[in-house]
Amino acid sequence: MARPIAESRRGASTTPEVAALAAEVYTELRRIAGRYVRREQARSVQATDLVHEAYLRLLKDKHAAFNDRSHFKAIAAIAMRRLLVEHARARGATKRGGGQVRVTLDDAVLGERAEETPGVDLVALDAALERLAEVDPQQARIVELRYFGGLSVDETAQAMALSPATIKRHWTIARAFLKRALS
Repeated sequence: MARPIAESRRGASTTPEVAALAAEVYTELRRIAGRYVRREQARSVQATDLVHEAYLRLLKDKHAAFNDRSHFKAIAAIAMRRLLVEHARARGATKRGGGQVRVTLDDAVLGERAEETPGVDLVALDAALERLAEVDPQQARIVELRYFGGLSVDETAQAMALSPATIKRHWTIARAFLKRALS
């Protein structure tokens, strides 16, 4: 069984707050990472490695402050997403033609049944999210928290200090934007 990330690296300096949050949400982060890795056809990284790499990235930011476990989980999930995009880009750069990573967006994002949803290039999804961030940074953040972070509407509302109704409204608009951008 894998050790929690707070215990996995000897000599890594952690604040007690970050270590406690990491230990508290470790299982949830592994579940999220496992979902990411299962969607990735190339399986370039294992879930545990993805969680640990994201954790180490969070440690590099000495000034990072986390409001609560939802906030920490959201930031860690975003870091994992960015790591997967980096892996996909690196793999694409090393192979002729790229061999881009394909992921399937489930019904939570596109509003369709997952088995009917076509595969989506992870790099294309990242580019679509960046375009969405240019149009509406708040909607892009909601997608990151809900889809990549696995947060519920209420958790996202709490993390962003918005009402659940506002989150639902922006979530609907963001899904439509992504569906159009990826089709």
